[in-house]
Amino acid sequence: MAVVFDLLNEDPRKKGEAQPRHPEKAHRPDNPVLRKPDWIRVKAPGSPKWAETNRIVKENGLVTVCEEAGCPNVGECWEKKHATFMIMGDTCTRACAFCNVKTGLPAPLDTKEPEHIAQAVFKLGLEHVVITSVDRDDLADGGAKHFAQVIRAIRAASPKTTIEILTPDFLRKEGALEVVVAARPDVFNHNLETVPSKYLTVRPGARYFYSIRLLQRVKELDSSIFTKSGIMVGLGEERNEVLQLMDDLRSADVDFITIGQYLQPTKKHHPVVRFVTPDEFASYDSVARAKGFLLASASPLTRSSHHAGEDFARLKAAREAKAL
Repeated sequence: MAVVFDLLNEDPRKKGEAQPRHPEKAHRPDNPVLRKPDWIRVKAPGSPKWAETNRIVKENGLVTVCEEAGCPNVGECWEKKHATFMIMGDTCTRACAFCNVKTGLPAPLDTKEPEHIAQAVFKLGLEHVVITSVDRDDLADGGAKHFAQVIRAIRAASPKTTIEILTPDFLRKEGALEVVVAARPDVFNHNLETVPSKYLTVRPGARYFYSIRLLQRVKELDSSIFTKSGIMVGLGEERNEVLQLMDDLRSADVDFITIGQYLQPTKKHHPVVRFVTPDEFASYDSVARAKGFLLASASPLTRSSHHAGEDFARLKAAREAKAL
């Protein structure tokens, strides 16, 4: 497990000087940023509905992964009033090579955050909401209690809203998963991010089979909760590795897999090894469905929370059809 602190007792930088967003990457050599192919194009944000979503987020002092991770779909999603709220601050204790979220020592938890999230969900009139978080290895429970408080606050304010959570792995946080599952989210998502052979370079603070076991344990605790996991491709993985990962997820009874193209945030991040073609994504989608997932989403711009509300409706329909 890697815990990175960028706040030193005697910081050599001058006061007022901007601190690096990724201090652990600051002295790494630059990686080339490949030109995006024609099939990766998104609409720039700026519509009136996007502006309204942005206003509500800012008024409630909230953080979204849409902004922090530089999601390419932010314009489309916010225009539909779909936002993925990132709880427990904007600073992560991990240092994944692909991620654009700030790394460092997080601030203490905001005890009013569950209420603020619930108010924003109510104001936006969301039918489905996605809650994610930074990793909080500094907390004894990894933030599990805070996740549960957010879920319960949303239930109280918007009883009809379905809730999807995208959690960290709670590595070495005994009993944390049980606390989150007891709050009964509708969808429990935990992303594997990449194939196991790439973990040391892409996701060094995590453990592949621990993440598989986490997803399996959710089903053991409450089989009614949908489980979901996502990966990025274009990081140098082989096709057979992706297919094996699908089998590993199915062995854990995971319902839904998402597969999207990795896009390099900066020159200091892991390079894009290649851009996977739309035909290859279509093949992954077909194979995943054949392997027994209730739902699969594979495309260049697929992200964990993209079209989450529509996908939840499809998940319910697929489960009902399977039960007939």
